[in-house]
This record gives sequence, structure tokens and C-alpha cells, in this order.
Amino acid sequence: MSDTQDSAFDLVVIGSGPGGYVCAIKAAQLGLKVAVVEKRKTYGGTCLNVGCIPSKALLHASEMFEEAGHNFAELGIEVAPKLNLETMLGHKDKTVKSNVDGIAFLFKKNKIEGIIGTGRIKAAGEVEVAGEDGAARTLKTKAIVIATGSEVAGIPGMDVEFDGETVVSSDHAIALSRVPETMVVVGGGVIGLELGSVWGRLGAKVTVVEYLDKVLGPMDGEVSTAFQKLLAKQGMTFKLGAKVTGIVSEGGKASVTFEPAKGGEAETVSADVVLVATGRRPFTDGLGLDEVGVQRDKAGRVEIDAGYKTNVDGIYAIGDVVKGPMLAHKAEDEGVALAEILAGQHGHVNYGVIPSVVYTQPEVASVGRTEEELKADGIEYKVGKFPFMANGRARAMLSTDGFVKILADKTSDRVLGVHVLGRGAGELIAEAAVLMEFGGSSEDLARTCHAHPTMSEAMREAAFAAFAKPIHI
Repeated sequence: MSDTQDSAFDLVVIGSGPGGYVCAIKAAQLGLKVAVVEKRKTYGGTCLNVGCIPSKALLHASEMFEEAGHNFAELGIEVAPKLNLETMLGHKDKTVKSNVDGIAFLFKKNKIEGIIGTGRIKAAGEVEVAGEDGAARTLKTKAIVIATGSEVAGIPGMDVEFDGETVVSSDHAIALSRVPETMVVVGGGVIGLELGSVWGRLGAKVTVVEYLDKVLGPMDGEVSTAFQKLLAKQGMTFKLGAKVTGIVSEGGKASVTFEPAKGGEAETVSADVVLVATGRRPFTDGLGLDEVGVQRDKAGRVEIDAGYKTNVDGIYAIGDVVKGPMLAHKAEDEGVALAEILAGQHGHVNYGVIPSVVYTQPEVASVGRTEEELKADGIEYKVGKFPFMANGRARAMLSTDGFVKILADKTSDRVLGVHVLGRGAGELIAEAAVLMEFGGSSEDLARTCHAHPTMSEAMREAAFAAFAKPIHI
């Protein structure tokens, strides 16, 4: 295998997902000479290729199918929708291509050298890239950023074999060739509920098996309970507090065996497709980290300091490979902050104000603390809630499920957490994030004029409820 030496870069980023490509672009904008190494044939990482973007395309399309078959008649629109799965998957693929092509364009625009190949750190300041043709390049650089993201974790303590048809991961679940009659989703977290809802809307009977006693583990308990009830009304069945002990695939079907996590008799459920969605793990193997002495924790995450630097000078890490929530926007913020640090500026991420969204219908969105966390820390707080049932725009759109919940400090009124269950919650939560970023109070939000009629008025009413009384209920 031939090896060529390349001219020095200021920064080489390994991985072109949201953390990696954003870090690269920001660094280039700040005057650094940047290269990005990506093992896929297209840029964008898991998020753009097989994660966030394709799943949202299918979520939207399946929601439109559901609306056409149910709510349209109530709005005076009489149609008889017919599913064309091939076309729907084609829409997903076109959406992905548009996004990954967009990253390639941004690399070119910002004079970033994109290199397709497998990157490996040879030493501080050296990245070896193995191309598909067998040729190797050694990139000399002042700084290296590990932004290799995460991969499907499987089930702890079990060796799960994914065949891509009956036992599938999230990577496969965005491209099933047919709508299964039955589906078992192992894991009641974001990925499992989103993809389970896609195939449920298209006709599958979905059963969710979750180890915890609630769905969306770290989510606010009241929101989690209300959300699960809405999903149950949509046809999902839940087996909570259940530990999966076996998955068997045979004859074009699969079965999942589970038992109560607290002890009890085992139960087996069969399905056409079993989706294992029990989380993700950092992708840090094969990067040469042990050889160069980069430290990792017990979970395999790269250990970093407050400036994203590893214990080896010149090597940094961001995104899913480091501590914190595995969220694309968290990785993006870290990418911007690190690029600024490398350019001599003062990058910073406020980890207390990172929103999370579940893109089901209705959506679930959250930022800041939950009631359970505030109680555990002994913080006195106030609660302001407002249901979408009392919101005029929600009624007009037949979207009255859910509510807004605001948690504010009992003494200062500073908003500590906001939780939204309802249509468009992922967009509404941005208002709460801005408020909290500037240390705002519930009164600040309540006294801010909101357009009428909008779903956002529910945010204002919940704020009124926190510091005084709501107006419209």
C-alpha cells in the first residue's frame, strides 16, 4: 500500500456528521486550513444518511397519510388515500441526497478538502487515510478532531444478529421494502417510538417492549405518561418494565422473549419485524486511540477537558464520542465552540439549555430541568401549565392533544425547564431555549406579545400560569 505525505493542515476532522462538518466549516470561516475525512461515500454522518433526516422524511410522509385517512374528512376534504411505499421511500432518498450534496457544496464553498476514506490517528499531528483503492495518505496537521459519532448499540448482554429484514436496527427500519403486519420495537426511547410510529401509521400493529417503567426514560414524568396514553390511543401496545432475554428469527418471522424486570414469568411475542432500538454507543474503535494514548471511559467515550481536548496535546473530540446527550445539535454547538477555541477565540456551550425533541405526532420537546430532577436537588419551584385544548389555533387544526408545562424557580421566577407535548412542539421549544439562555423568567415570557392565533400562545399562557394566572382557561 503506497503512502503519500500531504502538506500541513491547521485542522483535520475525522467524521463529517453534524459535529464534524459544522466544526470544519466554522474553522474554515475563521481562516484555518481544514480537511475532513469521511469513511462513507457521502458526507453528513449517521444523521443525514440514515438517521435524523431520512427518519423525519418518513415521519412527515406517514403523518400526511394518516391525516388524509382520518382528519381530512372532518375538514371537508373527501379522499381515499392509497399508500405507495416505493414513492414514499423515494421521497426519503431524495431528501437525503439533497442534504448530503449540500454538505459537499459547503465544503467546496469554504475551501475544505473532503477526503473519502477511513481515518486513523498515527500520532499527534498525523492522520492516515486508507482509501478504497488501497492507497494511503498521511495528513500532517496542527490539530485533530475526533467526530466519528455513534453506532447501533444492540441489547446489553445479548448478541443480536441483524438480518435487515426480520430483525432490524434503525438503519434498516428506514428502508423496509413492505409494511409489516406486526412489529415489535425493543426500546421505548426516541428512536424506537419515532420509527414505530412511522410503520404504525402505515398499517403495522406495533408493540413496544421497554425495560424501564416509562417511555422516554429521562423525560419529565408527567409528559411521558400523557404521551404514552396518546400513543396507546393511536394503536401502540406497551410492555413496560420488561427485560428482553431473547430474539429468534425463523421462517420470515421473529419472536421476542421478555420477562418482568423485577422478576416473574417470561412472555414471548412474535412479529413480522423486530426493531431493536435500545440506544447507540460511541464509535471510537479502529481510530488508533489506544496506540497514541487517548483515554476513554468505561462507556468507550473519549475523555476531554472543558476545551474538548483529550489527554494528548493536539487531539480533540466532540459529539456522540464524548459525554452528554447524543444529539446532532449538541454536536453542532460543540463543533462551533471548538473551532472558535482553535482559532484563538472563546467558544462555549451552555449544556443546561440543549433542547430535545421526539418527532412523533404529537411531538414532545423539552429543555432544561424536569420536575423529578428539581425535586431530587431540593429546588423549590412553581409549575405553570396550559392545554392545547384551550388554544384557538390548535382547535382550528384539530391538534388539541397535549399541553405546555413551565417550571420556574419559586423565589426568582427564573425558568428552569420547559416541556411541551403537542403539534409542532419541536418548533415551540426554541422560544423557551432563547428565554433560558438569557436567564429569563416566566413573567418575561408572559409579558412578551405573541401573535394570535398561534400555537405559541400556549407557551405564553403557561408562563402566565407560572407567575400569576392564565387568561384563557
